Amino acid sequence: MNKVGFDKAVFKKSVVDNVKNLYRKTIDEATDEQVFQAVCYAVKDVIIDEWIATQKEYTKKDAKTVYYLSMEFLMGRALGNNIINIGAQKEIREALEELGFDLNVIEDQEPDAALGNGGLGRLAACFLDSLATLGYAAYGCGIRYKYGMFAQEIRDGFQVEVPDNWLKNGNPFEIRRAEYATEVKFGGYVTVQRDETGREHYVQQGYQSVRAVPYDLPIVGYKNNVVNTLRIWDAEPIQTFNLASFDRGEYHKAVEQENLAKNIVEVLYPNDNHYAGKELRLKQQYFFISASVQRAVSKYKETHDDVRKLYEKVTFQLNDTHPTVAVAELMRILVDEEKLTWEEAWDVTTKTCAYTNHTIMAEALEKWPIELFSRLLPRIYQIVEEINRRFVAQIAATYPGNQEKIRKMAIIYDGQVKMAHLAIAGSFSVNGVAQLHTEILKKQELRDFYEMYPDKFNNKTNGITQRRFLLHANPLLANWVTDKIGDEWITDLPHLKKLEVFVDDPKAQQEFMNIKYQNKIRLAKYIKEHNGIDVDPRSIFDVQVKRLHEYKRQLLNILHVMHLYNELKDHPDMDFYPRTFIFGAKAAAGYRRAKLTIKLINAVADVINNDKSINGKIKVVFIENYRVSNAELIFAAADVSEQISTASKEASGTGNMKFMLNGAVTIGTMDGANVEIVEEVGAENAFIFGMSSDEVIKYENEGGYNPMDIFNEDQDIRRVLMQLINGFYAPEDPELFREIYNSLLNTYSSDRADTYFILKDFRSYHEAHMRINEAYKDEKNWARMAMLNTCNAGKFTSDRTIQQYVDDIWHLDKVNVEL
Repeated sequence: MNKVGFDKAVFKKSVVDNVKNLYRKTIDEATDEQVFQAVCYAVKDVIIDEWIATQKEYTKKDAKTVYYLSMEFLMGRALGNNIINIGAQKEIREALEELGFDLNVIEDQEPDAALGNGGLGRLAACFLDSLATLGYAAYGCGIRYKYGMFAQEIRDGFQVEVPDNWLKNGNPFEIRRAEYATEVKFGGYVTVQRDETGREHYVQQGYQSVRAVPYDLPIVGYKNNVVNTLRIWDAEPIQTFNLASFDRGEYHKAVEQENLAKNIVEVLYPNDNHYAGKELRLKQQYFFISASVQRAVSKYKETHDDVRKLYEKVTFQLNDTHPTVAVAELMRILVDEEKLTWEEAWDVTTKTCAYTNHTIMAEALEKWPIELFSRLLPRIYQIVEEINRRFVAQIAATYPGNQEKIRKMAIIYDGQVKMAHLAIAGSFSVNGVAQLHTEILKKQELRDFYEMYPDKFNNKTNGITQRRFLLHANPLLANWVTDKIGDEWITDLPHLKKLEVFVDDPKAQQEFMNIKYQNKIRLAKYIKEHNGIDVDPRSIFDVQVKRLHEYKRQLLNILHVMHLYNELKDHPDMDFYPRTFIFGAKAAAGYRRAKLTIKLINAVADVINNDKSINGKIKVVFIENYRVSNAELIFAAADVSEQISTASKEASGTGNMKFMLNGAVTIGTMDGANVEIVEEVGAENAFIFGMSSDEVIKYENEGGYNPMDIFNEDQDIRRVLMQLINGFYAPEDPELFREIYNSLLNTYSSDRADTYFILKDFRSYHEAHMRINEAYKDEKNWARMAMLNTCNAGKFTSDRTIQQYVDDIWHLDKVNVEL
């Protein structure tokens, strides 16, 4: 780790000069926001030399590069992370104090980059951090969304989506790279032309196009001089303004190209409950994939002559099905522009593309109507058709006469283009993201593909970067760990195992739990400031923060809170350790039932938090606009980590790992990476409940579960469900939660009742909570459990995950950057 010394005096001067040049102000006149901008530019000055040196070193070594293609990158704030990774946090904190500013306050001026939403995007961000820290050549490639998905406001208990205008003050770390702009074409038609040799060439005509312009953001490795790049594409019109149309009074037409470009980069995951939304999503996917693949091939050709060897220097990693069109786009470039034969191009493509599957939920395995796909991407559709024709012939040759195999595996079938099938056919590697998830893919969801291509399938259990989620997010614990075992854990997380010698030491236990208490006070202040609710940091902080989806079962959690409240009302003197139930979640704008669940959580909170008779034994808090920056406060403060998805439904989860690293104990099902967490920490140091994935899958395949039986036999559950429809939590509209009630009991619905087995797992979940109630009272044992969770989190670093991708899939070379 060969860091060049950081010069504090130079940095201070840089900040003062930046304030003067940016705002025509002296430092003592500047606002916190203006100082934030000035500090970012000063840090960027430090980074930029490393960034240039890194790229030069990659060129000199002719380093193989992975292009991580992802619809989302949930980066969080950049400034604090960059300061830590250049190794100058102490000096910059002092420099700012000398100028009269607090680094924490300055960091808080930064909006979270609105480039992602859930675990998929946060994983991509962790991976970029690990790739830079490990010294591997990588680009993250995505879209420069102007408003992200949305900023969430809670009004009258309901989620309201408002634009997340994160770029309103600019993004000081980004660099616009207009010299690498590329054209991306939509629509029109394809003509066939023959050259002098008689070979056919396909030409797209009558199309609309936009210019894709890349903005580069630095991804700083930890104290190693390596700076990789997140490249996000903005869309600009080819012709900004048609004066002739304007002069003819065709005002809408005058800005038609501008609007086409603007719409593509406006928001992440536009609502696709309607045709226009579906079309926009497909446009977005092709836009950033076409731009990224075109640029990657051009960059390769700058230093290499033979495009047939592209795979020796380039890998495209498809982060879920959204980037799958990369398979067809690379074929288009190789066949239409580089004039390779189909066979040559297919050989290159299937050695260059690799696919990560992130879900077994059928709804997330994208399928596009042929009509939409072929109209929007006519040449790409022709290529997909030909890939499908050859693939179906291969299936027929492997399984003669088996039409069922073709029906289940074809890329184009029943009027749809199936993107997961294209990804598997066009990739040399297909990986799941936790051991259980990969096994379910092989035995269930993708079984036919696994039987045909067993060598393609592999597992890469997800991970998280400890540099953000411990070193930056929880400085008290990070410093304590370093005091006890040294700082090797920052780049080698399994070193945390060395803490095990302290788990029975009363003094160490007390220190550990005091740090947790300080972090709970910090979160309690945030809750008071943002929610106006007083919560007791001595209560158990029981936390569920994640994307809101029925399979993640926030509903099970809040129904159980309703049950606990009933119990407390009936038995005021019952043995009950005070709890604060904390929720944070965004629901997709078009997902009605998920949004109704948010309203239910807030309606329950209103009743419980205002009932003085229970003496504050239960508090319910819904944290608005859950994002990386408030997640960092939440993970550090949690006692209990709610990981309660229906077994077999969660691919991995990474929140579970962040809680574990920060010393929270898991209450969860044996699902996703929970299985591996329990393997690492021991079942006695977690609270496991509910059906196994095999039991769930058996019920799904064979039936035999009727939630009405539970409703009839269990009066506590019946009482909770009746409270959904008798006005107990919505006196002004007793029917408000009828849809949730119906979904659980299948009243007037063609869906299977209680699809995610909430009532089936309810009693087991309650018993697990009662075990927590007892365990928390034993302070010494709880401290031991919490510490063991931190000690055994070593496996779950994204550094380990990335090294496995490198060893098994990407085959990259480590690069050292000297300054």
